[in-house]
Amino acid sequence: MPTYEYECTGCAHRFELRRSFSDTGTVSCPRCGSRAARIFTSVPIIFKGSGFYVTDHRGKDFSSPADNGSEVKTSSLDDK
Repeated sequence: MPTYEYECTGCAHRFELRRSFSDTGTVSCPRCGSRAARIFTSVPIIFKGSGFYVTDHRGKDFSSPADNGSEVKTSSLDDK
């Protein structure tokens, strides 16, 4: 069951409540008994495992284009 965050409309008390997806009833504040509204927040993204860092997918023999002698050409507005 997911945990949801609620805020009371009467006393502004914030609390968490575990509810099923199928629960449709109203939620009341545990402090004052007034109606509570669900708070929507952003969900953090957690990257687990290897492959999410620059050093995770490169071997020891990896070389960037600048390291292997190839020329990297950049353009500038001053070059005409």
